[in-house]
Amino acid sequence: KMGNAESNAYQDHLSRFLPEEQSDIDGLFDTLSGSSGSAGAKNAKAAKKAVTLAALQARQSAHTREPLPEPMTARLYNGMKSIDLPGKSSGLSEQIAKEQFVIFMSNLLKGNADEKISIIMRMIAKTGGPLKGKQIQEFTEDLITSVVHVLSYRKELKGWSLENTRDSSSGVKALASELLSELKLPDGTKPVGSQLLETNFDQSAIEDWVYRVPQISVFLSVVIRQGLHVLHSLPDQTNDILNLVPHCKGIRGRGVVSLFDIPAIIYINSHLPAEMQHKWQLLFSSRLHGESFSQLCAHIVSKGPCLVIVRDSDGFLFGGFASHSWEVKPQFQGDNRCFLFSVFPTLAVYTYTGYNDHYMYLNHGQQTMPNGLGMGGQHGYFGLWIDSDYGKGHSKAKPRCTTYNSPQLSAKEDFTLDAMEVWAVGDAPESAGRKGKKSILDVDPQAQALLEMAGKSRQSEGLREPMEEEEDED
Repeated sequence: KMGNAESNAYQDHLSRFLPEEQSDIDGLFDTLSGSSGSAGAKNAKAAKKAVTLAALQARQSAHTREPLPEPMTARLYNGMKSIDLPGKSSGLSEQIAKEQFVIFMSNLLKGNADEKISIIMRMIAKTGGPLKGKQIQEFTEDLITSVVHVLSYRKELKGWSLENTRDSSSGVKALASELLSELKLPDGTKPVGSQLLETNFDQSAIEDWVYRVPQISVFLSVVIRQGLHVLHSLPDQTNDILNLVPHCKGIRGRGVVSLFDIPAIIYINSHLPAEMQHKWQLLFSSRLHGESFSQLCAHIVSKGPCLVIVRDSDGFLFGGFASHSWEVKPQFQGDNRCFLFSVFPTLAVYTYTGYNDHYMYLNHGQQTMPNGLGMGGQHGYFGLWIDSDYGKGHSKAKPRCTTYNSPQLSAKEDFTLDAMEVWAVGDAPESAGRKGKKSILDVDPQAQALLEMAGKSRQSEGLREPMEEEEDED
């Protein structure tokens, strides 16, 4: 019979789940323990049912393509096995009891950092701590790989796909290394590079890391909900999974592969203001719309907040978030929500320092002020600059960009532009709705007359292009 201490702990964990969540978890356990419907099981007590690693793996390979990569299935099993039950010798049994299964689900899906940590330690290494940085790195890369894999498998990428985005393998490594950069030793130092991989971290250091890096818990939740297909369809109290990946508009069926990869999309999206995380829409792609600065302006002006991403001729990927609609004018614009970012070779976000308000700048066709698109720093020394003489740019940050504290983002200070994309984020501003169909030339015939007298009408007409209808991709 179960001891009282055991059943009390078990009941406490069970009570965290709503009734419909409990039946979902029961159903999964029955399926995995192979006892649903068999005559013997109906009389057997729940305690007699058990789940083995082979059963977990069989559930995965029963499908043509596994929902979860095999290393992650083994890590989940080790996490379940690590739950100690009072009055039982821990770790000796190869089978997972119902109580272990429920406590595992409860701690990882509903628990605090303290409750998650001993399970995560065993998922990182069967032996528990202290753990080497290299082991934590392998776990983090496995976790991110599994998230990308399972979201693709369950068709939860919301219009993105592994075909219309950059290959995720370098993105997995880049995101893992960015998350690992938050690992600290008790004295507060953050080891880096090869030193990080050889450093030992104890349970308190890893608990601190899981607490400060919310992505770890979110990713684990996605792996369990979508990988084991449990609690995935029930309304979730948290929005972190809801907006993990934004809905993608404007790329499907156009034969374009985005400069972003899935891990970068997840990471950059998490840094956007909450109300902008649900949707990205492609406004400009140099491969679709040509390499022309006037085309760029025509596609991005007055379209609301945007992400700009560029690739230089050395393959470095970087960009910035513009918190306001771009306007063509010789003054700085935007606010302190703007940031610069790097996607490759490193993944990082650089936010405003408070040093100046040179957030974003867009100018075209002026004699006296620089013409181009810039973010951060100052004229001639932008953190990110795309010249109106399209194809040239710079990232000057000796040693850092004053506005965003970003390093040089491009391989060379003055770079050649290889490709560029601009994505509107969140809902389009009311004004952008159908205004794109009308140019100032339509509204104000006087302005058109003046432009014609100045011999400029053709150029402005060239700036105008019919708005593409937004296709519904949900």
